[in-house]
Amino acid sequence: MATALPDYVRASVPNPMAKRAPWYKNTFPSYAGIFLWVAFYLGLAAPTISQASLAVCMAGLVVAGLLCFGLYYYAPGMLGMQTGRTLYIVGTSTFGTTGGYLMPGLLMGLLQVGWFAVATYFATDYIMKGLGQDSHTLFVIIALVWAYGLAALALKGIAYVAKAAQFLNWVPLIMIVIVFWANKGGIANYQPPQSDSLSGFIAVLGIVIGFFATAGAASADFGMNSRNGKDVVLGGLTGITLAIVVAGGLPILSVAGHIGSTPGAAPNYDYAATIQNVGALAPIMFFLFALASMVPTCFCTFIAANSFGTMLPKIPRLVSTMTGVTIGALLAVTGVAANLIGFFTIVGASFGPICGAMAADYLLAGKKWSGPRQGINWAGYLAWAIGFVVGILDKIPGVPTGLVNADRPAVLWSFVVGFVVYFLLASIRPPVVPMEELSQK
Repeated sequence: MATALPDYVRASVPNPMAKRAPWYKNTFPSYAGIFLWVAFYLGLAAPTISQASLAVCMAGLVVAGLLCFGLYYYAPGMLGMQTGRTLYIVGTSTFGTTGGYLMPGLLMGLLQVGWFAVATYFATDYIMKGLGQDSHTLFVIIALVWAYGLAALALKGIAYVAKAAQFLNWVPLIMIVIVFWANKGGIANYQPPQSDSLSGFIAVLGIVIGFFATAGAASADFGMNSRNGKDVVLGGLTGITLAIVVAGGLPILSVAGHIGSTPGAAPNYDYAATIQNVGALAPIMFFLFALASMVPTCFCTFIAANSFGTMLPKIPRLVSTMTGVTIGALLAVTGVAANLIGFFTIVGASFGPICGAMAADYLLAGKKWSGPRQGINWAGYLAWAIGFVVGILDKIPGVPTGLVNADRPAVLWSFVVGFVVYFLLASIRPPVVPMEELSQK
């Protein structure tokens, strides 16, 4: 007897091999562009090199890059490659065909609204710096024009945005190299004001993994464009691990150089301060950093629109998307989106256990996709819920300080807990829907 599948699952069609490409044409540039976005490294230096040496923090970037690749990216990426299907579909084995509506479906869309707000805030902030203005009214006007203008572009011209990304993604790389060169003279003079190597190292892991967690789950969407496992591995090692070291390392070295070249002054760990050292080019570079934020802003809108449109088909796509855009714009103009570290914590806590449960499901199925599971897979939901609590333990009142300290970095432990809980609850998973019920066209 056939099982009634939700429309979003039944309508899924695998990406054919003819439409796939080598890793250096899709996975590598796409992921590298994510880390070259200024929101990744803007506040990276303050919680890290203020406590630990540059060598420790650089080692932390390497370890974080390998963890992002091995724990968060690899399993979803392989599932996408093997099936040719999106995260929304491969995630139904972990959370069920009904459970997939909320997780990772709507949750991905909601978090993209958060990323949209972050992109809008920092793009507007850099435009203001380029103009040399501090008017809040002007900030609001620019933020609203940016938010609604790019949202409209994402909905109607995402193909053009994708083509522009092939160029715009590399603009920040050129600029962070220029900024590094302008500040390199002071690197040898830098000494962290505190000596807490472990805390600095853990801070690197927490920030990087928290930033990457959502994109890790989305690697299924990148994997569906890969030809084989080699493409998945090479695309991940270059686009994730290498990109983290370069896009994270050069900015923290630049900040250290800027501080080291001004002995006696109060240390300023804001990456924006290092840009001032390039002289007359500084205003132009602020504008270019903002320009490069066009791509992540548009892609956040596009992914959110796909999520809401797929999971809430009865609500017009334009209505659900613009509602999300309005919320994101409000978060930007009120300054809530400026709390990058706090946002990364929530992202890591939300998607860390999702990636952990998916990795466990991948291994339990013999390193392949088991197929969609009927209804709600409570093993996946419980793994997520417990892992999420672990990920936000420091935000829960009354939790003992010793337990909070042992939970660092929480974004990593949320993955581990999600993985372990799913493994332990594997026996309660609902049956798999017969594969012949899925479209194979």
